[in-house]
Amino acid sequence: MPKIAFLGAGSTVFAKNVLGDCMMTPALEDSTIALYDIDAVRLNESKMMLEAINRNNGSKAHIEAYLGIENRKDALRGADYVVNAIQVGGYDPCTITDFEIPKKYGLRQTIADTLGIGGVFRALRTIPVMMDFAHDIEDVCPDAWLLNYTNPMAMLTGAMLRMTNVRTVGLCHSVQVCASTLLNELDMDYDDTVQWKIAGINHQAWLLECTRSGQDLYPEIRRRAKLYNAGKLDIGSLEHRIRRLSNGETPDEMRIKQIRDDYERYLSTGKHPDMVRLELMQRFGYYITESSEHNSEYTPWFIKSRYPELIDRFCIPLDEYPRRCIKQISDWEARGHELTRNPLLSHKRTKEYASYIMEAMETNVPVKIGGNVLNNGIITNLPQNACVEVPCLVDSSGVQPTFIGELPEQCAALNRTNINVQLLAIEAARTLKKDCIYQAVMMDPHAGSELSIDDIVSMCDDLIEAHGSWLPAFH
Repeated sequence: MPKIAFLGAGSTVFAKNVLGDCMMTPALEDSTIALYDIDAVRLNESKMMLEAINRNNGSKAHIEAYLGIENRKDALRGADYVVNAIQVGGYDPCTITDFEIPKKYGLRQTIADTLGIGGVFRALRTIPVMMDFAHDIEDVCPDAWLLNYTNPMAMLTGAMLRMTNVRTVGLCHSVQVCASTLLNELDMDYDDTVQWKIAGINHQAWLLECTRSGQDLYPEIRRRAKLYNAGKLDIGSLEHRIRRLSNGETPDEMRIKQIRDDYERYLSTGKHPDMVRLELMQRFGYYITESSEHNSEYTPWFIKSRYPELIDRFCIPLDEYPRRCIKQISDWEARGHELTRNPLLSHKRTKEYASYIMEAMETNVPVKIGGNVLNNGIITNLPQNACVEVPCLVDSSGVQPTFIGELPEQCAALNRTNINVQLLAIEAARTLKKDCIYQAVMMDPHAGSELSIDDIVSMCDDLIEAHGSWLPAFH
């Protein structure tokens, strides 16, 4: 009977996906599930939700809840798997601070959770908490695997792998849907005959190969992408578009509205939500795993105060993450009871990697995933101490990364611009030196292209002061 500890269990929808998946998996259905959070209300909501799913699945799992730092070790004690889904500081006050202070310096962001000034400061307030987790794991469940879902993925996973003895793999949603998203977007069929290979770094991994029954699909992908970015690709009817872009899932009202809005905009203006990624593919030769709103802030070319017309040209949604947070809070207040107080609640296994990893480790039946691991020569033209995202095989012996070799040089070059920031942010967390914070942000492609060194230093100082006790003391 495995034990699964979930840190940040107040993330109710995500807890449903990961832990619901586990309860739907025969090798995991009788697990002890330990929910941990520092928010009593959200922790109780998640427990009620999961208990309903468990009852409707035969009450095979045993669910426990642990509130507060003083009970964290008990939640972790004897765990075989630890899932990390925390957000230190939440939307208010920390995310708001990450957006509003940079705006005063003319630095605009879209998501701000993985790179840039927002990603660096999210890492600086999260790494100390994860070091506390690591000390507890090393003490009460030293053989556990930590499955990290929290952003900034490469910084947090890299810190755990380099600064602790905890067996850690970082997991991101974007890898397993990358190829299907691209093909469906370009009105190409995606099925079991499609094979793909992805490697690079988190949110900037490259679709290096995409074939159907051994035939290279990239020539047709590139041909259609040029038409799509020019507003000249026939994307069919709205109903056809909804079916294709829903990837076989039943879309909710919000997803249907999003597809409808994007469809109507494309027909009227030739613009669509994926313009940055397709532009990067045209310039660098390969499609990238994460969304256009993310990648627009990982590079120096798209969010430019000197060229404000680029925002409209590439459909870049500035301040997107705060809008999402506000909407999620509103939606939860309106519909949270559907999850937490529905006695008939059920669950269908999702595509999240966590349950498949645990299942493979429990049964010794291998599975392939895309995981974030320490490089150590896996990608030969990226730094050895970088955290890379590569295909991994998982079985009872653990997570085994596969050797990639060299990335196309232009792809590695773009990755290195992001790795510079990641490594310096980890160094700042390790040494508690302000200079490392300044250097990390100076090396950021977006901040460095927009601001002077003096403004970067001043902006970082303002953020350190505003975050206050959410950060450790830097010197």
